[in-house]
Amino acid sequence: MHEPFAEFALLLIITAAVSALAVRLRQPVLIAYIAVGILVGPAGFSLVTAHDQIDLLAQIGITVLLFVVGLKLDLRHIRHIGAVALATGLGQLTFTILFGFFIILALGKGWMEALYVAVALTFSSTIIVVKLLSDKRELDSLHGRIAVGFLIVQDLAVVIAMMVMSGLGGMGEEAGGGTLILTLLARLGGAALLLLVLMRYVLPRIVHTLARSQELLLIFAIAWGTALAALGEYAGFSKEAGAFLAGFSLASTAYREAISARLVSIRDFLLLFFFLDLGSKLHFSTLGDEIGTSIVLSLFVLIGNPLIVMAIMGYMGYRKRTGFLAGLTVAQISEFSIIFVAMGISLGHVGNSALGLTTLVGLITIALSSYMILYSQRLYAWVAPWLGPFERLHPFRELAVEHAQRDNKRPDIIVFGLGRYGSRLAHTLRQQGINVVGVDFDPEVVRAQQHHGLDARFGDGEAPDYIESLPIAHTPWIVSTLPDYASNFALLHALKEQHYDGHIAIVARDENEAARLGKLDQIEVIHPFNQAADFAALDLAARIASAELSPEKESP
Repeated sequence: MHEPFAEFALLLIITAAVSALAVRLRQPVLIAYIAVGILVGPAGFSLVTAHDQIDLLAQIGITVLLFVVGLKLDLRHIRHIGAVALATGLGQLTFTILFGFFIILALGKGWMEALYVAVALTFSSTIIVVKLLSDKRELDSLHGRIAVGFLIVQDLAVVIAMMVMSGLGGMGEEAGGGTLILTLLARLGGAALLLLVLMRYVLPRIVHTLARSQELLLIFAIAWGTALAALGEYAGFSKEAGAFLAGFSLASTAYREAISARLVSIRDFLLLFFFLDLGSKLHFSTLGDEIGTSIVLSLFVLIGNPLIVMAIMGYMGYRKRTGFLAGLTVAQISEFSIIFVAMGISLGHVGNSALGLTTLVGLITIALSSYMILYSQRLYAWVAPWLGPFERLHPFRELAVEHAQRDNKRPDIIVFGLGRYGSRLAHTLRQQGINVVGVDFDPEVVRAQQHHGLDARFGDGEAPDYIESLPIAHTPWIVSTLPDYASNFALLHALKEQHYDGHIAIVARDENEAARLGKLDQIEVIHPFNQAADFAALDLAARIASAELSPEKESP
C-alpha cells in the first residue's frame, strides 16, 4: 500500500482505533498520535512512506495552532490577567529554566541543548489543561481561572522564545554580540510597527466586510495565518512566529471568538499529522539512551513545578488547597515544548536527541499529570497534612476574591439570535431590569444592537468552542430564537458539552417544529405566533366588552 491516499486512509483508521483506547484510559489523544507515529514509522511496521505529504500537513497544523494561540491573546484581556497569574507564571518559568538548565548540564548535555530543553520544560499544555478542567466543571473555579491566567503567561513566553531563537538563527554566526542584539531588536521593532498599522487601520475593515460570510471568514483566517507564517520565515524569523503574529493581529477584533471556534476542529485534525510525523521519526535506538535522563526531568516537572506554584500562591495570600489544585495544572509539558525543540533542530541549534528527550518527558508527564488533575480532590485529601508550609494563617487575597465574586453581576439571560423577535425580547427584558447578553452571527445586526445599548456579541451559537467563551456557568436562562431545528439542536449539543444545567427556552416557528422540540428533555418551547394571537384576541375581546358596556350615543 504505497498510494498516498490509501496510506492516509490506513493511518486515520489506526489513529481512530488507538485514540479510542486512549480516551477509554482517560488519556489525551496526542499520546495516541505519537504512539501511532512510532507504530507505523521505521521503528515500527514501516507502513507509511508519504512522508513529504505528512510533513506538509504537519507544518500547516503548527501554523494553525500558533494562529489560534495568537487569536486568544487579546490585549484587553491580558491587562486583566492579574497579579497572581503573572507572578505565578513568571516565577514558575524562572524556576524551571534555571534549575532545569543546571540539572540537564549535570546529566552530561551541552549548554545549547540544556537551554532548549530547560525552556521546553516550562510550558504546560493549555489545550489539555482546559479540556480536563472543563470536563470536571472546574474551569470557572478560582484555581481554574488562575491556572488559565498563568497558562496565558506561558503562551506569551513560548512565542517570545520562538521569536528570539528564530531571530538569532537567521542572522548568521559571523555577527558580533552587540551587532546581533541590535539587529534583533531592530527586526522585532519593525515587525511590531507593521503589525500595529495593520491592526489599527487595515484588518478591522477587511474582517468586518468578510464576516458577512462564515465560509469566507474561515478561508481568510487560514490564508492570513499561512501568509504571515511564510513571510515570517522569509524575514528570517520562523513560520511559528509569523503564524502567531497573524492570529494576534486579529485578537482585538469582535470576530476573534467566532474565528477561533471554527478553527479549533481544523487545528486538531492537522496537529494529528505533526505528532504522527514526530512519532515516525523517533527511533528506539536513540531513545534508549535518554530514558534515565527523561525520568529525572519528568520527576522535576511533576514535583518541582507544582511546588513553586504553591509557594508563590501561598505567599500571595491563597489557601493551600487552591495553590495545590492550580499547581497540578503545570505538572506536564506541552505540545509547544516539542514544537519549540523541533524549531531548534530546523535552525541547527540542537540535534535529534534533544527532540527525543523532550518527547519522552512529554509522554511521561502528560500521561501522569492527566490522572493527577482528574483525581486532584482525592490527591489533595491524601497530601493535605503535609502542605501546611504553603498556606498563610490569613489567606487575605482568596478571601477578597470570594467577597468580589458575591458582588459580581453575571447575565440573567443569554439570547441567541437577534432578529426581529430576539432583539425585541432582549430589549424588553432590559427595560425590566434584566441583565441580558445577545449573540448573533450577523456583524451588522451585532453592531446595530450595540448601538442601541444591548450587550451584543458576534459569534456562532452552534460552535461548542464559542459557547465555552460565554459566561454560561451561572446564567440561569438561555433563550434561542435561531431559525431552524438543526441550528437549535446544534446549540443544545454545545450547551450539553459545557454541562449547562440552567433553563433553556427555544422559539418554535411552526407547529411541526414545536412538536419536535417538545420531545427534547428539559426544553421549554415558546410559541410566538400563538402567544401573539392569544394576546391580540384577549385585547380585542376586552375592547369589544368595553364598547358594549359604554352608553350608546343618542341619535340626533
